[in-house]
Amino acid sequence: MAISVVDQHNTESKGVPKLSAMPVLPWMRVFNYYKRNSAQHIFKRIANVKPSRPLISFTFDDFPRTALWEGGRILRQYGLAGTYYVSFGLLGLDSPSGSICVPEDLAELLDQEHELACHTFAHCHSWNTKTADFEDSIVKNKAALQQLFPDAAFRSFSYPISEPRPLTKRATGRHFLCCRAGGQTFNAGNTDLNQLSAFFLEKTHGQLATVTDLIDRNRQACGWLILATHDIDPAPSPYGCTPKFFEQVVQYAVNSGAQILPVVEALQKIQ
Repeated sequence: MAISVVDQHNTESKGVPKLSAMPVLPWMRVFNYYKRNSAQHIFKRIANVKPSRPLISFTFDDFPRTALWEGGRILRQYGLAGTYYVSFGLLGLDSPSGSICVPEDLAELLDQEHELACHTFAHCHSWNTKTADFEDSIVKNKAALQQLFPDAAFRSFSYPISEPRPLTKRATGRHFLCCRAGGQTFNAGNTDLNQLSAFFLEKTHGQLATVTDLIDRNRQACGWLILATHDIDPAPSPYGCTPKFFEQVVQYAVNSGAQILPVVEALQKIQ
C-alpha cells in the first residue's frame, strides 16, 4: 500500500498513540530488527568509498518548499549545492513538513544546479508497499519529471519512510546510480550503493555537537557523510531543523575541509 507523507505523520492527530507509548513485545523487537537489517545483507552493489578528501552531501527528503527557500539559500551562501528528493504526487500539497514544492520551485532548483532526485511518485512506504507497486511508482515519477523537464533525469534515489524490503531494494537499484537510506552514520570502505547510509539532522534535536562529532569522524575515516532532513524553518516540523542550526552544520562542514557535493557528484569522486 502506498501512503503519502500526510498519512505517515498524522497518526497522533487521529487518536492513535505513539508507538513508543505502546508496550514492545519480544516478537515486535525481532520483527523491527528484521525490517531494519534484512535488506542490508543482500542485493548489494559494492563500491569502495575512499576519496582523496572526505565527502559530505546535504540532502532533503520530500522537498518541502522551505528546503529550497531557506536550505538552498544557506547552501548558496557557501557556494554549495544539495540533493532534493521529490515525489511528484505530493506537489503543491500541505504536509507535516510544510508546503511541498511546486513546479516553479523545481525550475528554480535546476537553475541553481542542485541535484533533483527521486523519492517515488506517491511517497511509497519502502517496507509496506509491494515491490511491484513500488517500482511502478518509480517509473511514474520518472515520467512526471520528463513531462515537465524533458532534459532532466533522476540519477539517485532516497527510500521513503523506512528501510526497503530486500526485493524492493533489488528492483530500485536497477533504476539509479545509487540509493540512499538511513542508518545515522557515514559511508567508508566497502559500501553498498543500493543502500547508502545517511544521518538525519532532526534526530539530534538541535544538539550541534552530535553532528560535529560525526563530521570529525567522517574526516578521520576519509568517508562520505550524507546529511538528510526535510524542512528548514524558524519553527520547524519534527522532521526538519531551523535555519540557524542548518547554517551551523554547513559552516562546520565547510571548515572541516571536506568536499561538499550533491550525491551523484560525490559518487563520481569515489568511482
